[in-house]
Amino acid sequence: MFWTLVATVFCGLGAAGIALGIRAVTRNMAPKWIIPVFAGAGMLGYLIHGEYTWYDHKQSRLPEEAVVVSTESKGIFWRPWSLAYPYVTAFSTVDTDSIARDTNNPDIIRFTLYRFEQKLTDTVSHRVHIINCVSQEVVPLGSDGTPRVDNLKVLNLNDPLLSSVCVY
Repeated sequence: MFWTLVATVFCGLGAAGIALGIRAVTRNMAPKWIIPVFAGAGMLGYLIHGEYTWYDHKQSRLPEEAVVVSTESKGIFWRPWSLAYPYVTAFSTVDTDSIARDTNNPDIIRFTLYRFEQKLTDTVSHRVHIINCVSQEVVPLGSDGTPRVDNLKVLNLNDPLLSSVCVY
């Protein structure tokens, strides 16, 4: 977050420098108010660029064994540009190295699901889940290792999570 702040300030300074150049070329005929307008537009432009490229940047830094299984895009009220063009604010990945079949029932698979969210600071959470590939039910495990049946979800046949985990 610190480096984002530094980069934002430098983008504002650079855009203000462009406005100063415009004033110099026009022999100060351009109004003085273009300097703070350019600075604000430069900073806002950098922050918007960062929001829209966040997902691609994070995805490029994932290891090969991480498979993206879902993304969430939504418009945010205080960011009106996102209402017209929503961007990815969260995504989930499966660690394929963590996939393990149950020895008693090969249709039951245990795996780790990671969730990345773009907030003020990026957040990453992970949770171990089990999935029944036949009934297409997935349930997270609690911290004590017991299934949290109250969070049970039934997946569609074309769900990327089902196809990513049950192939192994």
